[in-house]
Amino acid sequence: MSGKTLNGRKAVVTGGASGIGAACARELAARGAKIVVADVDEAGAAALADELGGTAWAVDLLDVDALAALSLDCDILVNNAGIQHISPIEDFEPAAFRRILTLMLEAPFLLVRAALPHMYANGFGRVINLSSVHGLRASPFKSAYVSAKHGLEGLSKVTALEGGEHGVTSNCINPGYVRTPLVEKQLADQARVHGIPESEVLAKVMLTESAIKRLVEPEEVAFLVAWLASDDAGMVTGASYTMDGGWSAR
Repeated sequence: MSGKTLNGRKAVVTGGASGIGAACARELAARGAKIVVADVDEAGAAALADELGGTAWAVDLLDVDALAALSLDCDILVNNAGIQHISPIEDFEPAAFRRILTLMLEAPFLLVRAALPHMYANGFGRVINLSSVHGLRASPFKSAYVSAKHGLEGLSKVTALEGGEHGVTSNCINPGYVRTPLVEKQLADQARVHGIPESEVLAKVMLTESAIKRLVEPEEVAFLVAWLASDDAGMVTGASYTMDGGWSAR
């Protein structure tokens, strides 16, 4: 895919102020899309929106009552926002579990719900869900994250089935560990629950299952997002694209 192939399309990217979201926003903008950077970080969203000539949307995706009343006029929806909490199940705070499920499953449902009428009316839509290898596989100490990502996989497939006749596709992208602030913040927690030094977490925990022993770069994820958003991917729907260095091949 080359050139500005997304001219005339409007894309909303959640968690768009940093990490994978920022990389996706930049890649989609480079291909001609008008970008809405949606993030709870108002200043970060505004700065990136200014850089890309787009619009900032300061939004708290945990405010589900506000999302339930939302109408979203976009052609491309990238559900990317996420958080992590690492703890054994017996010590996992129920409030933390609910927070992750709300942000990473209920909020994407509400955003899809808000966007589909516009997409259906125009006969075109792309729902792209940033899932994870943890949407296909489990790891210990991540009960909420794994549950949310498995649920997102199901939501994406139902969206694909309902949206097909309206020109709307829905897919998941399933990266392994990506070089983002979210992953960097996990190092200390992983060291604590596994009882190892923080310097050993990458080799002994995060990359043990991968055939390719490195982190995924945000730009690699963004390139796949841009392809799924394009007309070239019109027959690609209900799929889950692993980008995990071979982790799920085991």
